[in-house]
Amino acid sequence: MKKLLFTLFNLGLLVSCNNGDISSSTGQDENLPLIVCTTGMLGDMAQHLLGDSAEVRVLMGPGVDPHLYKATQGDIQLLSRAEAVIYNGLHLEGKMGEIFEKLKRQKLVIAAAEKLNPGRLINSTDYASAYDPHIWFDVALWIEAMGGVSRELKEQYPQWRNYITQNEMKYRSELEELHNFCISQTKLIPDSQRVMITAHDAFKYFGRAYQMQVRGLQGISTTAEYGLQDVSELVNFITDRQIKALFVESSVPKRSIEAVMEGCRSRGHLVQLGGELFSDAMGEAGTPEGTYTGMVRHNVNTIVEALQ
Repeated sequence: MKKLLFTLFNLGLLVSCNNGDISSSTGQDENLPLIVCTTGMLGDMAQHLLGDSAEVRVLMGPGVDPHLYKATQGDIQLLSRAEAVIYNGLHLEGKMGEIFEKLKRQKLVIAAAEKLNPGRLINSTDYASAYDPHIWFDVALWIEAMGGVSRELKEQYPQWRNYITQNEMKYRSELEELHNFCISQTKLIPDSQRVMITAHDAFKYFGRAYQMQVRGLQGISTTAEYGLQDVSELVNFITDRQIKALFVESSVPKRSIEAVMEGCRSRGHLVQLGGELFSDAMGEAGTPEGTYTGMVRHNVNTIVEALQ
């Protein structure tokens, strides 16, 4: 990490002297400010707010686990060139924390989740005694985070204040419609089946917002290890409750959930694989799941179809 941080500031110096060469090699439009976001969800938010007034780049693509992500040399170069950086915070990008702290001395760095009132966050004593970072699964909470990011961007770019405000209002309307969709669709699940079981405990905000009980084999972070006792306890819970389906996640290996399913079968309960959910990363660019709203709709449709 020390070597990485040393490289970061050396690259910052290099960029200040050689910006034209670096821009031409990456195809960046030099007339547009570069905004770098860590996750696809944040990139989607920033693009909606800034429209064609900025170039938005995302570090972590489809299927990437932000809990385990380590910045590459290319990432460091991109972060050095950026005018602004937007990350989730609350330890989601746990291996990049020092980098963000250093960058704050040079440029605008926004921790979207940390713009929220702590009273709206879920405290987790098993996640570094800190807050659950998966705020995007409560769409109403994501709207609040978007408002905080918007305020910071308008302060940074006062010339675009009205433009960003108009974009924010339009996107807020889309997100409010999405929130209502989540409420109406999840109500279709019978009370006895309102239980989501996934590879890691990423859906607590979803459960709180849409009245679902959630259980994960791993903790809130995928850095947490799970053992035979964790599998056994989850198998007992599933068989006792006669849960119909489990879910895998696009950014987490399937083997953990497969172990639970095999344990259930050995107990005589044939639990089904309900489908794949997007948890810490969105889908491929150019697909509906490659947008925040499309990802959430996919998740809700998958959950309802499997548990209804």
